[in-house]
Amino acid sequence: MRGEESLQILVPTEGDSLPLMDMNTCETKAPELWDYVLVVDRRAQRNPGQVQRQRQFLEELENQGFHYKAMEDQEKEFFGIRADNRILDRYQRLMEPEDTVPRGELSRPTSIRATNRIRIVNFVLKSKTATGDTLQDLVKDGVFEDGFPLHKGEEHLKKKWARWRSMFQRQPISDIRDYFGEKVALYFAWLGWYTYMLVPAAVVGLIVFLSGFSRFEASQISKEICKAHDIYMCPRGDHNRRFQRLSDTCAYAKLTHLFDNEGTVLFAIFMALWATVFLEMWKRERARVVLRWELYGWDEDQEEMALGLINCPDYQPRLHQHSYLRNTIILLLSLLMICLMIGMAHVLVVYRVLAAALFNSALPFLGEQVTTAVVVSGALVHYVIILIMTKINKYVALKLCDFEKPRTFSERESKFTIKFFTLQFFAHFSSLIYIAFILGRINGHPGKTVRLAGLWKLEECHLSGCMMDLFVQMAIIMGLKQTLSNCLEYLRPWLAHKYRSLRAPSQDPELGHWQRNYRLNPVYTFSLFDEFMEMMIQYGFTTIFVAAFPLAPLLALFSNLVEIRLDAIKMVRLQRRLVPRKAKDIGTWLQVLEIIGVLAVIANGMVIAFTSEFIPRVVYKYRYGPCRSGAQSEIDCFTGYVNHSLSVFYTKDFQDPAKIEGSENVTECRYRDYFSAQDSNFSEQHWFLLAIRLAFLILFEHVALCIKLIAAWFVPDVPQSVKNEVLKKKYQRLEQKSCSPRSTDV
Repeated sequence: MRGEESLQILVPTEGDSLPLMDMNTCETKAPELWDYVLVVDRRAQRNPGQVQRQRQFLEELENQGFHYKAMEDQEKEFFGIRADNRILDRYQRLMEPEDTVPRGELSRPTSIRATNRIRIVNFVLKSKTATGDTLQDLVKDGVFEDGFPLHKGEEHLKKKWARWRSMFQRQPISDIRDYFGEKVALYFAWLGWYTYMLVPAAVVGLIVFLSGFSRFEASQISKEICKAHDIYMCPRGDHNRRFQRLSDTCAYAKLTHLFDNEGTVLFAIFMALWATVFLEMWKRERARVVLRWELYGWDEDQEEMALGLINCPDYQPRLHQHSYLRNTIILLLSLLMICLMIGMAHVLVVYRVLAAALFNSALPFLGEQVTTAVVVSGALVHYVIILIMTKINKYVALKLCDFEKPRTFSERESKFTIKFFTLQFFAHFSSLIYIAFILGRINGHPGKTVRLAGLWKLEECHLSGCMMDLFVQMAIIMGLKQTLSNCLEYLRPWLAHKYRSLRAPSQDPELGHWQRNYRLNPVYTFSLFDEFMEMMIQYGFTTIFVAAFPLAPLLALFSNLVEIRLDAIKMVRLQRRLVPRKAKDIGTWLQVLEIIGVLAVIANGMVIAFTSEFIPRVVYKYRYGPCRSGAQSEIDCFTGYVNHSLSVFYTKDFQDPAKIEGSENVTECRYRDYFSAQDSNFSEQHWFLLAIRLAFLILFEHVALCIKLIAAWFVPDVPQSVKNEVLKKKYQRLEQKSCSPRSTDV
C-alpha cells in the first residue's frame, strides 16, 4: 500500500451491491462516490503502534458499513470515505415522519442529498470507536494528520456566486443550501436580507448627516462661536497651559453640527423602528425559506438521535442536566471577565491621560491638536486591544462552555454564543460607553480638578463637546473593522492558499483532486460562527450608538456588499468544504439581535439626553432664550445660547495662575458646564437640565419601545400563506393516516 506513488486500492464491503451502478462503469464513476478524505503524513508515522491504530480505525469503519479507498503520493496517504447505501436508507427511515411514505417505498434504493451523506460520515468519524478514540484523538496523537469533506460540483457556485463581478446579483440560496447545507444557506440568506434592509437606513442616515450641511454656515450657535473673539476658554489640561479663544473652535463647532442636530432624535427613533421591522421581516422570510426546504417540522433532537443510532445500535441519548453549583461558578467567572473588559476601558483612560502629557512634551508642533491626536491614537489602541481580547475571549468562552458540559453540539454552540458575544460586547463598546457617558464628567472644574495618582489631570471632551470625540472613536473603530479586517480576512487565506498550491498535483485525476482539497485552507468547528459574530458586532455599531454616527448604516451597507462575496470566495475557492449542517433558523443569534435592538434604544436615548447638546438647546429655546414668550421673526431663538451654556471662572482663583500664559490680561475664563461663579456649586440651570434629561430619557425609551412592540405585533412572524400551507400538510397527513388499512384493523 505504500509502494508506488499512484497505487490505488479499492476496499469493498462484503455484500455491497452498489445499486443503480453498472460494474463496467464503476471505475469512471468512482471519483463521484467519495465524500470525505482522511490524510496521513507518512513521514511522521514511524511508530508501529500508530499504524496499528490507523488500521483498527479503518477496519471498524468497514464493519459499520463504510467503504474506504487508499491512494498515496510521496509524502501523504489519502483515504476516501463513503457510507454504504444501507446506512443512508436507515437515515432516511429514521428521519421520515411516520405515515408520510407509502409502505414498501423505502425498500427500494433511495437518493439522499450529498450534504446528508457528508454529515453522516462526519458524525461517525467524530464519534468514539470501540477503543474509545475519536478522529480528533487520532489527529492529536498523529495517527491521522487531518480529515475533511471533499469539494465536488462547486463549479456552478463559482460562476454564479463566488466572484466579485456578481456583487450586485441575487444570491442562489437554494444552490448554496444544496452544497453547504441549511445552516450556511441561512447565514447568507440572513446576511443578504440584512444588507437589503440597510438601504433605507443608509439613505435616512445620509439625509440626516447632509441636513447639517444646509445649516453649516447658517447655524446661530456656530455663528456665535465663530464671532466669540473676546471669550477665553479655561485651560483644559496640563498639556495646554494657556487660555484659548472660543472662536478658535469655529471649524469644530460647524463639523459637530453635521451629526448633532435636530434630526438626530428622529433618526434614533427611526433606527429603533428599523431594527424591529428588520427582525420581523426576517422572521417572515425565514419561514418562507424553511417551508420551501420542507424543514418546518424538522427536529434537531431527532436528527442527533438518528445519527447516534446509525453510529451505534446501543446508543442512548444524553439526558438534560442542571447544576446550580456549576452555573454559579460560570456566572462568577463570567462576571470576572466582564470586570476585566471594564478594566481594559480604564487602561484606555490611563493611556489617554499619559499620551496627552507625552504628546505635549515630545511633539510640541501639534499645538492645539494634542487632544485630536490623543483621541485618534486612543481609538487605534482600542482597536489593537479588541484584536487581542478577541482571542482571549474565545478561549475563555470555550473553557466555560466545556465546564458547563452541554448535552449536544447545538447546545454547546448556543451556550458558547451567549458567553462569547457578552465578552465581545464589552470589549468593543467599553471605550464608547466611557466617552459617551463618563468622559469630562468626573474631572472636576477649573481650580478643583481630579488627577490620576495625584499627578496627571483627567482628560476632558473637545471644546465643541463629547459628540465629536464619540464620532471620531466610532468612525475609526468601525472603519478599521470594516476595511482592514476585511482585507486581512481575504488576503491571509488567499496568500496561504497560493503558498500551499505551489506544488503541482498528481497526474492521476482523482488523487490530484484530493490533493487540491488538502491544500485548501483548513476550516474548524466555529468557522461559520466567526462570520456570524463579525456581523453581530457590526450590527451593534450600526444601531447602538447610531445617534452619534448616522453614517454607520451606509458604511455597513458598503461593507456587507463586499463581505458577501468575500465569504463566498473563501468558502468555495480558498477553504476546504464546511461540514453541512441542518437548521431551520439562525438559532441563538436571533435572541442576540433582539437584545441589541433593546440596547440600541437605551444607548441612543442616553446619548441624546446626556452627550448631545439637543436637550440644552431645546431648554434654552423655550425657557431662557428670546423666544420663551413666543417666536419672533426678527431674532433667532438660539441667540445668546453660547454665553448661557458656559460657566464663568475667575482666573484669580487658580492655584498657580502665574504658570498660565496670559493670566495677567484675562480676569475670567469660561468652561462647558453649569456652575455658579460665586461658590463653584451646580447652578439652578444644571438641576433643571438634569431633570429634563431624565424625563426625556424615560419618555424616549418608552416611546421607542412601544413603537417596537407595536411593530412586532403588527407584523406577524410567520406569513399567513406559510401557516395555511403547514395546516394543509398536517391535514393531508392525518387524512392519509385515518384512511390507511392499519387504522381500520381492530
